[in-house]
Amino acid sequence: MRAVAAALLIAMPVAMAQNTLGPAKIPNLPTLGDTERQDLSPLMERKIGEEIMRDIRRDRDFLDDGPILEYLNTFGNALVAARPGARGEANFDYYFFAVRDPQLNAFALPGGFIAVHSALLLAAQTESELASVLGHEIGHVAQRHIARSIGQQKQDALIPLAAMILAALASRAGGDAAIGVFMGGQGLAIQRQLNFGRDAEREADRIGFQIMGEAGFDTSGMVAFFQQMQASTRNYSDLVPAWLLTHPLPSERIADIQARIRAQPYKQRQDSLDFYLVRSRARVLQDQTSTGYIEAKTFFQNQITQDSWQQKAAGQYGMAFLTMKQGDTASAQTWLDAARDTVNRPPPTGVFGAAPHTKAESIFAATSIEIKLAQPDNKAMLAKAVQEAEAAHQKFPLSRGLAHQYGEALIADGKVEEAAAYLRDQVQLYREDPNAYDLLAQAYSKQGKLALQHIALAESYVLQGGVLSALDQLNYARKAPDASFYDQAVIDARERELQARRREEMGDKAKKDLADARPAFKAEMRSGDEAKKNSNPFDQKSGNPFDRLRNADPTQPWPATVR
Repeated sequence: MRAVAAALLIAMPVAMAQNTLGPAKIPNLPTLGDTERQDLSPLMERKIGEEIMRDIRRDRDFLDDGPILEYLNTFGNALVAARPGARGEANFDYYFFAVRDPQLNAFALPGGFIAVHSALLLAAQTESELASVLGHEIGHVAQRHIARSIGQQKQDALIPLAAMILAALASRAGGDAAIGVFMGGQGLAIQRQLNFGRDAEREADRIGFQIMGEAGFDTSGMVAFFQQMQASTRNYSDLVPAWLLTHPLPSERIADIQARIRAQPYKQRQDSLDFYLVRSRARVLQDQTSTGYIEAKTFFQNQITQDSWQQKAAGQYGMAFLTMKQGDTASAQTWLDAARDTVNRPPPTGVFGAAPHTKAESIFAATSIEIKLAQPDNKAMLAKAVQEAEAAHQKFPLSRGLAHQYGEALIADGKVEEAAAYLRDQVQLYREDPNAYDLLAQAYSKQGKLALQHIALAESYVLQGGVLSALDQLNYARKAPDASFYDQAVIDARERELQARRREEMGDKAKKDLADARPAFKAEMRSGDEAKKNSNPFDQKSGNPFDRLRNADPTQPWPATVR
């Protein structure tokens, strides 16, 4: 009985209005607040999301790949811009990222952090299908389903309590009456949780449909993706009654979206070349074993034979990225040149409706630099890498991946003074970029500036959530023989600040309770065996946060995911 009661206290509740309209749809009205902020304010929601992201970034399954991250954030934020008010009153920045996972899924964390599984990125056949997934997750964040679930949870916690009181009264009559009353109360609470999840998914579907339509995508892409989900879950979803599922049946969701599509004019949208190239990178990075590489090579070879210029270029690009990962830089450059030739070849004349080819210049530039940096003993190639990286950085100044590559190229080519000066400017412009601090630490190391190296590493650890490790680095910096008086003053000030932050974190009991429970609004699609697992997705006993996500109880809040 205690175990069941404890489970209900941390489980995600379940009731939700189905026709909620975003507050941004009503102009010139003040924000009067909502009941959810009593339990989880927007600022606290963001803070918790940032804590979880620090764990995820340290995991080996986090795809820290510049072109993939840049594409997802450009694509995802274009969808966010189509939904006024999606950023909320705190105007949070959305962050989209990819994780290495064979499950067809995506999930949203508190505060606007949205992940896409590598398998889902490969399964999406068009950008409209991908837009349907990201729009769905944006809907979870915009409608504050996590905060609403916590507020509802407090109400549902009263149901088992009332059932226990009634059971105690019924026990006087003897027999099985007390057990029946208690189990009835438990069943009602659980059913309310399941209802909440289904209503949240329906609402996220509707918001996602509106977002992708307003952003100019083909809304039939949502139906196509639901059909893929239906095929992948057919083995187990048909065996479970609809009222026991945390999500509406795929057939129900398909029928709802099809009815909405009939009321809208048809839109056709050409997919960008970036979409196909990013999928090629994800295919290589998803499984980096020898077997995975063989399967990727077979796929790319078949893709090259297709008539579509985008498919052909994606197959050639995939071969370039694959051979580079295997250490064959000569073949990688040959395949990359072939992909560029395919893209630059003009469309055939006389073909009705032939549109000019998109170029995906930033991805090609990043890969060309990667191939040259993969040859550290070839001075001529390193010099070319510096030239290409500088030109690419000037052409795409907002690309963080190309900015990092420019710093890497300068360091690899031995231009450490220039690299240190450039990277100091970068960390001033982008103070939340741990990769820039890591590169700056490398430049200082090459210069023999030990104190500055450890100070830069300390800032990188802080951004990744490792306050204790940052304090250790500051201690090393203080003991460095080249630490100047000014360096010592900087170290002392930063150390006091980090120690105060740590004391604040340790003394914040409410935050500790949230971190321990880490309820996760899990709205994902999983296999039948995994659907039976029941564990906290952020159980600190498990070393892999993605394993914790995969094994999460679908009735728990956070993260809200696509299924």
